[in-house]
Amino acid sequence: MKEKKIKTARKPYLWEAMLSFGFLILVMAVGIAKYEANPHIPMLIGTLFAVLIAFKLGFKWDEIEKSMFDGIYQALQAVIILAIIGVLIGVWLQSGVVPSMIYYGLAILKPSIFLVATLIMCSITSLATGTSWGTAGTIGIALMGISQGLGIPAPVAAGAIISGAYFGDKMSPLSDTTNLAPAVSGTDVFTHVKAMLPTTVVAYGIAMVVYLVMGFKYASTNSDLSAIITIREGIKASFTVSPLLLLPPLAVILAMAFKMPAIPGIAIGIIIGAVEGVLFQGADLGQLLTAAYDGYTSESGIQVIDELLSAGGLSNMMYSISLTIIAMMFGGIMEKTKQLEVIVETILRRVKTNGGLIATTVLTCITCNATMPEQYISIVLPGRMYHNAYKQRGLHPKQLSSTLEGAGTVTSSLIPWNTCGAFLFGVLGVSTWEYARYAVFNYSMPIITVLFGFLGLFIYKLKDDPGSVIGGVEDLVEVAADKE
Repeated sequence: MKEKKIKTARKPYLWEAMLSFGFLILVMAVGIAKYEANPHIPMLIGTLFAVLIAFKLGFKWDEIEKSMFDGIYQALQAVIILAIIGVLIGVWLQSGVVPSMIYYGLAILKPSIFLVATLIMCSITSLATGTSWGTAGTIGIALMGISQGLGIPAPVAAGAIISGAYFGDKMSPLSDTTNLAPAVSGTDVFTHVKAMLPTTVVAYGIAMVVYLVMGFKYASTNSDLSAIITIREGIKASFTVSPLLLLPPLAVILAMAFKMPAIPGIAIGIIIGAVEGVLFQGADLGQLLTAAYDGYTSESGIQVIDELLSAGGLSNMMYSISLTIIAMMFGGIMEKTKQLEVIVETILRRVKTNGGLIATTVLTCITCNATMPEQYISIVLPGRMYHNAYKQRGLHPKQLSSTLEGAGTVTSSLIPWNTCGAFLFGVLGVSTWEYARYAVFNYSMPIITVLFGFLGLFIYKLKDDPGSVIGGVEDLVEVAADKE
């Protein structure tokens, strides 16, 4: 009797792995660029194609299914955090926390330093809301109108707006990208934010100096600040504004400083915000629960305020959550079937240093933004591609997560056919080609990231902070020990 031969899966050829990526790039480009579809279904179609390649390699369905589950599992913390951040934003809007942050932020606008003030105001707004699009589409529009009265060219003003908006998108614990990057890398959001500080502060400082110098050229005392005054007065009329309403974000910042885990740290911010909503705005439990799930709807009668402050809620985070899940399904398949491995092996064959690895990651993020024009994909795919390479070098996952945000998040706005570039053109009325050279923070950030990598500045080793690694800590510690 002949013994039945068991068929085992084989390692893919490079062309097979590239075929999976090539098909994903094609379907994303057609779906998003041509038909202006959301990226979810194109991403799902690309995932199904990766399943077919996995079958071709000899994998069984239960193995493929498990690989998708494993990929999703690695992003579960981000999914939970995204969900409770939706709750937090809704509660903070209902309670007047976010309106107070914006109100006080707008007070710093001075005609002689318009560009620097624009950078700072958009940074505060984006930090408070966690959204670059919301900032550009509301405060940004108002500032574009003011810039016309000051005689400042529209591309220059747009560059300052976008720099500030993406600073907050990159650094705010409320931002989906700020939570997605550490999730795919294997660390927590607070550790990730602190790891980004050195490079971000340098890039932000460069942007401030450039805008300050440029601002002197366009400074004018005959400025029309009516749009900003209207927003501040509208907020004051709709909410009780108080410095005490800045306590919830301060509590979250302190939680980060004292290394409290992200979920309880954010929960504290929600609780304090809810209590202040009752005390300052007279909100009842029903209003807070509605804002927590459906988000807050502003009805001030002032369009720019209503657009800015109608946001948040658990339900409104489902766009980001669902895309994260689908993207991690694709990443799980590519990782389990070793399609990622063969591509990364080819790419890293000539990479011999930490600086080279960081530069390669940055270039991959930018390539993803250009070929699969969706900001999330430029974080998820490179994150899964290079996760093991960073691990093998004994580098902490926060090194990877900060690199992903230093390139993937900020450069999405510099590519005309990326969803971010297209959106900004639509709301600001300035083409990407025109504003790109003035978006100083956005193009400085990847340059500084690569420069720090080659200079060996702020290179985070696993052995220095093993406690902030999520998943596979024991394996990573062993790798770090082997590097000693």
